[in-house]
Amino acid sequence: MDFLPNCKVWIEKDGEKVFGEGPCDILKRIKRTGSLRMAASEINMSYSQAWQLINNLEKKIGFPLLIKKTGGEAGGGSFLTEKGEELIQKFEQFQKDAEKAFWQSFKKYFV
Repeated sequence: MDFLPNCKVWIEKDGEKVFGEGPCDILKRIKRTGSLRMAASEINMSYSQAWQLINNLEKKIGFPLLIKKTGGEAGGGSFLTEKGEELIQKFEQFQKDAEKAFWQSFKKYFV
């Protein structure tokens, strides 16, 4: 067969996209770099856009994702909360499970 399926998964609340690959990616980058500014820079997003994305996301899901430390002598940074870490883990597992079911269904009907 010359064609393949494609599928993206995300989580919605009240019909509005709340969490998907993009927010998950930036949270993983924040975890790795310890900085919202650096994470945003890696994906060519402005710091203010990233800040707004995180703030909107926290409002929609109802819990904080980041612990934000302002500058000072040692410098500032952003770190994931326990719930933020858990959200990434659950979403990535959900994504893997959904992809597996998706491919099984495709093979059932088209292969």
